[in-house]
Amino acid sequence: MAKAKKQDKTAAVPVGRARLQTMYLEQVRPALAAKLGRDNPMSLPKLEKIVVNMGVGSAKEDKKHLEDAADAMTQITGQKAVITRARQSIAGFKLREGQAIGCKVTLRGARMYEFFDRLLSLALPRVRDFRGVSPKAFDGKGNYSLGLTEYLVFPELNPDKFTRSQGMNIVFVTSTDKDEEGRELLKLFGMPFRETRKPAAQG
Repeated sequence: MAKAKKQDKTAAVPVGRARLQTMYLEQVRPALAAKLGRDNPMSLPKLEKIVVNMGVGSAKEDKKHLEDAADAMTQITGQKAVITRARQSIAGFKLREGQAIGCKVTLRGARMYEFFDRLLSLALPRVRDFRGVSPKAFDGKGNYSLGLTEYLVFPELNPDKFTRSQGMNIVFVTSTDKDEEGRELLKLFGMPFRETRKPAAQG
């Protein structure tokens, strides 16, 4: 009798619809339709994917640093991290083409929404002296980048195991090519953008 294959828990697809996925359909999308004056739901901005990236410069000296970063990313996102490699050699940085320099994960569907939910409700509130995220970090095409200086803000990680400080970059890729629409989409999800101060009126 053949033995059943051991299930890879990190590759398991979340069952059911994520909370923010339901929120998009029931709250965010109708609010966007009213705000933008559009009746066709397919024309409304939506979140297409979230790309989480870690650059591990010290991996050039110690491969264990990259292994730890990839392990942490897998725990944080629930999806196995992919190793990223240098596309070209840069002598000044002692970098060789093909050398492992980081790791990344691309999230879609329910897993994307679940990660976004934990980022908003658990990770960002744990950032020291947190006063909101920049409302200006858009790329001109509706996509938003968020940098975290310390991955231990995610409670999934055991600080006794992950002792090195490691930052990460999170990119929110939306279906719109307009920054204003991308900003409104993320704001309706609850992204805590910092208030921009208006210049005082001179009189």
